[in-house]
Amino acid sequence: MRLAFAGTPEFAQRALERLHQAGFEIALVLTQPDRPAGRGMKLQASPVKQYALSHAMPVAQPRSLRLDGKYTDDAAAARQALLAARPDAMVVAAYGLILPQWVLDLPRLGCLNIHASLLPRWRGAAPIHRAIEAGDAQTGVTIMQMDAGLDTGDMLLMQALDIAPQDTTASLHDKLAALGAELIVQALQQVQALPRKPQPAQGQTYAAKIDKAEAALDWREPAAVLERRIRAFTPAPGASATIGGVALKLWRASVQPDVPPNMAPHVQLPPGTVLSASADGVDVATGEGVLRLLSLQKPGGKPLQAGEFARGFAIAAGQRFEPKASA
Repeated sequence: MRLAFAGTPEFAQRALERLHQAGFEIALVLTQPDRPAGRGMKLQASPVKQYALSHAMPVAQPRSLRLDGKYTDDAAAARQALLAARPDAMVVAAYGLILPQWVLDLPRLGCLNIHASLLPRWRGAAPIHRAIEAGDAQTGVTIMQMDAGLDTGDMLLMQALDIAPQDTTASLHDKLAALGAELIVQALQQVQALPRKPQPAQGQTYAAKIDKAEAALDWREPAAVLERRIRAFTPAPGASATIGGVALKLWRASVQPDVPPNMAPHVQLPPGTVLSASADGVDVATGEGVLRLLSLQKPGGKPLQAGEFARGFAIAAGQRFEPKASA
């Protein structure tokens, strides 16, 4: 089977690598244009492009696939490359460009998408982040026959995966990338025999792209919500909170089930108030319960455990993290 592959980040690279290992012929790879990255902001190829070039796969990097849009020349060149590739199917994983109808119609077996959720829950750009943030017990991967809608196509194959209590977006991403790579191979090996199941009308949710403005914690929220948000925003954009005019990154936390022993149960301190700071962690009052900060980072520093962090940045009981600014 001849394949075209469209993807950009590491999640997609894992699938491309597995397809290549399984013996599929990769006739063309589409990926996003090189982007500035790192301290020097030098142009950097995507993980998918790096893998493709290292294995002598042809690569195209159109800025758009719309034949009637701003980058018509890019789209026309990509169309010629796809026609020349003559793919039986196209695999799409975290590509970053919308596929117009002419792309969906070009392969004889259509376009198959690897989506990191149990559709129709968490359609959209950030399904891994949103599943952790929402406190879902499970997520998974859906192999979907793409149509013109946003993650609305018929489902071909699906497998669930438990979300562990300590999973971050980084750790869950790696598990789902490996699962997606295996499922797409399975799907392609039996693609014409797999039943196409329309997505249920109920249970649809949308995983909006993560906005950097969401990184700042709102201490009025419950401790359990804040702990999940910290995990959901690891590694990017990283949860943040400001104390004494210094913006800190927060990388790991836990919900404390009880009121600190030196505080009467009926005492209500403003959310964001530091209750205690020790080598065990920094305990902070929230809208409901206490959040213990376990790993923190100051500007220009690196993530440190609470005890080590305290040796270079003083936090004391009675201080208060600044309230989140109103939108």
